[in-house]
Amino acid sequence: MVVSSSPDQSQEARLEHHRHPAGKRALVTGGGRGIGRVIARDLTRAGVHVTILGRTAQSLSDAVAAGDACAFAVADVTDATALEAAVRTAEAAGPIDILVNNAGHAETGPAKRLERGLFDRMIAVNLTAAFEAIRLVLPGMLARGRGRIITIASTAGLTGYPYVAAYCAAKHGVVGLTRALAKEVATSGVTINAVCPGFTETDLVAGSIETIVAKTGRTPDAALADLTRSMPIGRLIRPEEVAHAVLWLASDEAAAVTGLALPIAGGEIA
Repeated sequence: MVVSSSPDQSQEARLEHHRHPAGKRALVTGGGRGIGRVIARDLTRAGVHVTILGRTAQSLSDAVAAGDACAFAVADVTDATALEAAVRTAEAAGPIDILVNNAGHAETGPAKRLERGLFDRMIAVNLTAAFEAIRLVLPGMLARGRGRIITIASTAGLTGYPYVAAYCAAKHGVVGLTRALAKEVATSGVTINAVCPGFTETDLVAGSIETIVAKTGRTPDAALADLTRSMPIGRLIRPEEVAHAVLWLASDEAAAVTGLALPIAGGEIA
């Protein structure tokens, strides 16, 4: 299902420091909240027609009503049939020029209790779903000779963290997929990149803090300090900082940038 709405005039102001020609269309998965919604908002304000995709119609509808996107599609990215139906419906209104694979999820557990089910879930939502979305839009981009594919990976795709081995494996897979495909289509006019945020102010990190508090008895402030200790910047990353990187990679100025796994991590990956 895809539902459209016209954004408020106040949301149509262009971000002049990036060139996004009128008529470009983007699909942002996991676009109803967190980083995905901020990415959708900034692309919309840059003049791009943005469709957001996710599992919860209410949050998607709220984002469209607020002018942060132009349309929404309801689908679980781990359901290949539903994902394809949503993408094809979105494409019926016009070809997708920009794909942002943002949907993702992390589950924790010690190595000695790592279960196959958890591992499979992490691969499915963080890696396979990104592959499926790329598989659906890439042929059209190649045929038109232009396109931008940006996957939100993680610093967990560039290094290891304890208790999230399956998540790290999936995000490393995303980075490898990005680099391989980028080289394969480098002369096509299609760029393929990954953005790798560190700990970011999102529901995901809030959940991690709650888990630390529940398991260790530490205060929320102490748990937050644990997460930021490895970050030279001394604070969490803001969703807007991730969105700015995506906006640049999606722009005409980044036509020569492909195969990049860009850390937005306050110096953690240096």
